Amino acid sequence: MAKNKTYELFEHTADIGLRVKARTLKALFINSALAAFDIIAEKKPSKSNPKKTLSIRLKADNPEELFVNWLNELFSLSAVKELIFTGFDIKKITGNSLEAEGLGMDIKYFKVNTEIKAATYHKLKLKKGKSGWSAEVIFDV
Repeated sequence: MAKNKTYELFEHTADIGLRVKARTLKALFINSALAAFDIIAEKKPSKSNPKKTLSIRLKADNPEELFVNWLNELFSLSAVKELIFTGFDIKKITGNSLEAEGLGMDIKYFKVNTEIKAATYHKLKLKKGKSGWSAEVIFDV
């Protein structure tokens, strides 16, 4: 190890927390994804709105894992396909599987504000109550 290091380590928090409510589990997943992409980017004024549809199928051991997998799959597809999701149609959802379509537009039609790297399990909450569902998730940015 060098005696005169030219660097030092420090703690840094770069996270965004999100709380979402919805009447159904399906709506909770959609609202959470829409909120995440609202954080990521805002649409530029444009007359052109070409959209792409992507199919998404996921399985998990429980609803919390499915929720995190859903968001992270969307972030991954967004990065790989260079698009921003603007809508979702969840065809089927259970506590451990999901079939959906994501509607996205080329990233060039957006001003990117924040890059979300991932949804995390840190302080993750997914609850069903009397008035519907709620979620709290922290995004690594």
